[in-house]
Amino acid sequence: MAKKIVIASGKGGVGKSTVTAGLSRALENEGKRVLAIDFDIGLRSLDLLFGVRELVVKNWGDIILGNCEKENAVIHVGDIDFISAPLFFNDEFTPEKVREMVHSFDEDYDVIFIDAPAGIAQGFSLACAGADAAIVVSTPDDVCVRSVEITAQNLKNHGIGEVRLIINRFIKKLSAKRKFLNVDQVIDLTTVQLVGVIPYDAKIGFSSMQSSSFNFKASSQKSFSRIARRIMGENVPLKL
Repeated sequence: MAKKIVIASGKGGVGKSTVTAGLSRALENEGKRVLAIDFDIGLRSLDLLFGVRELVVKNWGDIILGNCEKENAVIHVGDIDFISAPLFFNDEFTPEKVREMVHSFDEDYDVIFIDAPAGIAQGFSLACAGADAAIVVSTPDDVCVRSVEITAQNLKNHGIGEVRLIINRFIKKLSAKRKFLNVDQVIDLTTVQLVGVIPYDAKIGFSSMQSSSFNFKASSQKSFSRIARRIMGENVPLKL
């Protein structure tokens, strides 16, 4: 049975989708079977990050609406499988149907990542419906940390007991100079258990997540590997 993890954030622009793609790549590199599902209805971006925009024909909404078999909505990105988000909401997109759709892939994968939209509105609730664990992504600033605290509580209100924190775009020198919050402050303010820290890297972007250019020797991308292994239960030390 797959571990189903929703990747969430309180506000947009914190790198949530990049984290989803990076962890997918890292777990692929560990030999895991990974499915990444974009749940950002109308504002999808994982297809761009994976470099498969031209291949998107069907999406998970088509599965729920009966427009295609579930296999026809899956796009192969190397050894990662990916399903795009619909462009529009539909009344048929209920938590129950989303849960059934996601769980139908249980036996085919080790990990299913569900990339939730920013915020805690309708799309967020749908994304939570298919998950049994969550990762909240925060940058080390007061505004984002406050929104993550609220998001983490909403995840628990949706019945997700296992919630972990990734601090993204961390700059150690600026944290030491008190320009940004340090790691302990982010943990204390969000009250969420830390699973990893990803240092700031200007090279991380759309092209870096495509299989031909993902470099696990880079410090930021090494952090994806450490976090991926921790997600799978390995005792991997935290490094900043």
